[in-house]
Amino acid sequence: MNVETLKKVNQPLNNRRNAYTAIILLGIVSLFGDIVYEGSRGLVPDYLAFLGASALVVGLVGGAGDLVGYAIRLVSGVIVDATRAYWFFIFLGYGLIVAIPLLGLSGGLAVAIILVMLERLGKALRQPSRDTILSVVSKDIGSGKAFGLHELLDQVGAIIGPSIVAGLMFYTSNDYSFTFGFLFIPFLLVLATLAIAYTKIHSRTLIAPPKAKVSMKNIPKPFYIYAVAVLSNAAGLIPFSLILFKVSLIVLPLRQDWIVPLVFVLIQGVDAPSAFLSGYAYDKFGMRFLVLPFVLSLFPPLFAMVDTGLPMLIIASIFFGVVLGMQESIYRAAVSDLAPLSSRGTAYGVFNAAYGFGLLISGAVYGVMISYGLPFILVLFYAVVMQATSIAFLISARRKQSGTISVVK
Repeated sequence: MNVETLKKVNQPLNNRRNAYTAIILLGIVSLFGDIVYEGSRGLVPDYLAFLGASALVVGLVGGAGDLVGYAIRLVSGVIVDATRAYWFFIFLGYGLIVAIPLLGLSGGLAVAIILVMLERLGKALRQPSRDTILSVVSKDIGSGKAFGLHELLDQVGAIIGPSIVAGLMFYTSNDYSFTFGFLFIPFLLVLATLAIAYTKIHSRTLIAPPKAKVSMKNIPKPFYIYAVAVLSNAAGLIPFSLILFKVSLIVLPLRQDWIVPLVFVLIQGVDAPSAFLSGYAYDKFGMRFLVLPFVLSLFPPLFAMVDTGLPMLIIASIFFGVVLGMQESIYRAAVSDLAPLSSRGTAYGVFNAAYGFGLLISGAVYGVMISYGLPFILVLFYAVVMQATSIAFLISARRKQSGTISVVK
């Protein structure tokens, strides 16, 4: 075997090795990032309640924060496709995670809400760029595996973070300031590992400018139908912030606030294997596999709203974790199969905007239901209608995708 033949034989192996290296590096960055902001998200609903927020305020803050975190990706996605400044937005977005440790210095509800929104803005700025980079480096191994593996590493941090927060709250007798301030340490690790990732994989993720002007018209119609399906799915799923809020109402009088982030650890612990396994299932079954998380999205609101006891809330958290893992892995993987590379940052922006609007609707609707104690039959009706609608749009998107001649990956 001559040298040229040997190079051709080893090329696929080297491509896969490079792909996994890039995915793991980006996953480690996300791991440390999740220690900070996912650690805080398990405590923020309880912290807002401590500062005097009602269920409706917590639901609206969570929904509005997610809307900021997702809807602004529409703008940032278009900008990164036009400028190809992917790494600039990744660095800027991760840098804004500093808002979380600063929560320890906030003295009132208004300041805390602003900082929560600022962190969500950071996620909006970095996510389309990071997902586009992931979709590029994963072309030799499959988008489902890539996003599933990335989400698995991401969720390791999402488990460690709330665990640290729960431990600190327990040992400091609910000292919010010290607990949030401690998160400066993993924030510095985010910046350090991101710098390493940039030096290692930047040269392999250079994307040529598009031949034509970036436009939403370049994205096939099935993608937009899929985005509506995701919006409806998110709107029907009760936010984790309200599940944790209901937990805080039970444990707050007992001064056992550390239980709240511990329940969030449970959500993230279920999320991790769900994301990883569903990634492989998506690569095998394609978009039809998405029917499963849409159906499972019925259970978190039903278990969380049928009873005010802690056992039901724990069951709701488990189902929520399963769905969340799929949302954060295969929902994103489907975008890379529906949108051309030239407009993929824009597509991720549209997708995330739709998802964010769904979360805002969910936070408002379920926040009202909890605040005003609306009958359970209304919860059941709303959840069933929203998920049935999402499944109908998903089926329509898949059928139209099958009729599309080609999608440029």
